[in-house]
Amino acid sequence: MKNKTVAAWLAFAGGPLGLHRFYLFGMWDTLGWLLPIPTALGFYGIERVQQYGLDDMASWWLIPLAGFTFAACALNAIVYALMTPEVWNRRFNPSANEEAPAGQTSWLTIGAIVCSLLIGATVLMSSIVFSFQRYFEYQIEEAQKISQ
Repeated sequence: MKNKTVAAWLAFAGGPLGLHRFYLFGMWDTLGWLLPIPTALGFYGIERVQQYGLDDMASWWLIPLAGFTFAACALNAIVYALMTPEVWNRRFNPSANEEAPAGQTSWLTIGAIVCSLLIGATVLMSSIVFSFQRYFEYQIEEAQKISQ
């Protein structure tokens, strides 16, 4: 039996590593194995910023990858947590009764929704702001070079 609360928390806390996908679809889930790639690239972008500073253009593209992956997994946690018990059990527990307790919503499930919404929205907005800020600063620097 796949528990909705466990899946929501795995998507929120371990989503960028694909843990929720492995829990729901098994160890041979392709997307579960692909999720750590953008996460690792994003952390590599953070490492590049620490080594080369904020002017490193590759980090502008790499850091948001991790942010968008975190935000997508938080959204996935919200979607899982808001599924009705009937839909959840029909999709992930097909041999169980539609009213099985694994698909029920508890306070822990609501906690997963709240944390996913708060952290996911913050990470998403931060990633967008970082990308656009660095892009526009770069455009200003290039315009200043042309005007001189």
